[in-house]
Amino acid sequence: MSEEASEKRVAIVTGGSRGIGLEIARELVRSLGMKVIAVDIVQQQIADLPDTFGEGAESVEGRVMDVTDTAGFTALIDEIAEKEGRVDVLVNNAGITRDGLLMRMSDEDWAAVINVNLTSAFIGTRAAAKHMVRQRGGSIVNVSSFAGVAGNPGQANYSASKAGMLGLTKTTAKELAGKNVRCNAVAPGFIRTDMTDVLPQKVKDTALAVIPLKRMGETCDVARAVRFLASDDSQYITGQVLCVDGGMHT
Repeated sequence: MSEEASEKRVAIVTGGSRGIGLEIARELVRSLGMKVIAVDIVQQQIADLPDTFGEGAESVEGRVMDVTDTAGFTALIDEIAEKEGRVDVLVNNAGITRDGLLMRMSDEDWAAVINVNLTSAFIGTRAAAKHMVRQRGGSIVNVSSFAGVAGNPGQANYSASKAGMLGLTKTTAKELAGKNVRCNAVAPGFIRTDMTDVLPQKVKDTALAVIPLKRMGETCDVARAVRFLASDDSQYITGQVLCVDGGMHT
């Protein structure tokens, strides 16, 4: 353990330099006073993190990492645990899409999405769990998707990866509960981000038509759900899936 071990609780957020991941990092810093290590593969986004983060930027550290790199990602988590003296929260948020109809989807597009969305969550969970078990406490939150709960046309790879995260969540919860390590998932629906902002209005209208609350979600809606599951307020909750989708899944 480093002599500079953190007195704050420490969270690792993958895909933490933009969109939902960035908002999760902000929420954990501002609402829970955590130190957050935001992990992302895009070097420029990590370099810009102190400016894009805003208030509380002194409590966030950016690290460039390909989370599908088993050795590299595992070593990073071990390094953080050694330096900070603890790993309290892991948020598996990193994700990509490679959309296409099932019969036209290439093996490469299938594998890429499964590796980034699901395999990285397994790698991170396995590595972080060792430290959480040793300290007899921790919370793992997997960012799944409505597509993993209900499926979505044109997203066989994405839906499968996000459904896989739910199975990983429930198994992890059962295996680690005896060591006071919890694992839960959030399943966002249509959330307004840079990617959804550029969608044609017709597509947005179609989405809104199936959302009972009649609006798209905001990144803060997901971040607040993650904050709850990462905090002591949910200390008797594990193995659960919290749908943040405006009522789409009832």
